[in-house]
Amino acid sequence: MLQARPSARTQPLKRRDTEPGSISAPARLAPVDPLAHVGSQIDPERRRGRGATINPGGRYEAETRISEDDGWGSLGELPPFKTEVSVEKPRTIITRNDSPDISFDRSINPYRGCEHGCVYCFARPSHAYLGLSPGLDFESRLTAKPDAALLLEKELSAASYQPRTIAIGTNTDAYQPIEKKLRIMRGILEVLAKFNHPVGIVTKSALVQRDIDILAPMAAKGLVKVALSVTTLDPKLARNMEPRAASPAKRIETIRRLSEAGIPVTVLVAPIVPAINEHEIERILDAAKAAGAREAGYVLLRLPLEVKDIVQDWLVTHHPDKMRHVVSLIRSTRGGKDYDAAWGQRQVGSGPYAWMIGRRFEMAAERLGFNSARLRLRTDLFVKPEKDKAQLSLF
Repeated sequence: MLQARPSARTQPLKRRDTEPGSISAPARLAPVDPLAHVGSQIDPERRRGRGATINPGGRYEAETRISEDDGWGSLGELPPFKTEVSVEKPRTIITRNDSPDISFDRSINPYRGCEHGCVYCFARPSHAYLGLSPGLDFESRLTAKPDAALLLEKELSAASYQPRTIAIGTNTDAYQPIEKKLRIMRGILEVLAKFNHPVGIVTKSALVQRDIDILAPMAAKGLVKVALSVTTLDPKLARNMEPRAASPAKRIETIRRLSEAGIPVTVLVAPIVPAINEHEIERILDAAKAAGAREAGYVLLRLPLEVKDIVQDWLVTHHPDKMRHVVSLIRSTRGGKDYDAAWGQRQVGSGPYAWMIGRRFEMAAERLGFNSARLRLRTDLFVKPEKDKAQLSLF
């Protein structure tokens, strides 16, 4: 008996070379094609509760696979995407960087991939290094580092280690849903508290409230600050754009809870998506200030590598009437390109439209009294706990 099976058409990746004699990048930009990613689109029932609408292959793969119905309705038989977690055993846990346009030189990433499913996440392309898709694989096929706390204690104990603020949550969110069970981030915080080591946390999860018992004493010593990312105050837009992250109301409440516990909080209006949430800049800052946030920052939408395709197909699905307009505005902030990775430009963009966004944010932040004083975390309290010398004392 023949059984209906899903089929996948395999084809080589196409290389797009620049034409000889082309003058500038804008001249080579293809018009936005709403049907460009039809072959990679996933049935809405299979991706229910997920952010990305497509699951394209990574840029390092030799082939792309495009799902097609074989005529027997087989695509409807495929199971929904379920979260799978693999264990990763790194040799070190602190990642170093020398980027001139970010404020930290070291970070920790307890997880790869993020179940929050934020469609715009700039970390999505990193999943290609694992041979996985930056699309739905990024938010459903995760890796965890359960030995992170042990590795951190070992690295902090090294004789040559010099303390500087460690950033956590700058790539993927350390407080994503699987943290509730795995508690890797809590273990990391316990080690940092033990060493009196400064830490800056970025999250959009209400789960950070669980660790107030650790964060509050650290804050009293000037060792911690937390940044809450608030993309929108519209719950419907949030469900579509970042489906498994905390609701906007929960994030504002988290700012309030952390502030009441004496933990300094920064609000990040990030990312600002032209013609989608830009009208909320002032409202988000107002709400965050009322909840107790002290500092504020913003990031203009970034579309590195595969993120461009994922965001464009998301726009086709959820905002088809705005799709071309949004893409046009994004390009106007990136020198006519979909993305500009130049230092000093990738976070805030360039051009008149980006300038307008920046001035609106600065004026609102100044009116509300944000950023009047920037908190610098302390490193002078860092101490390496002495190892147990009880046995040695017998001799």
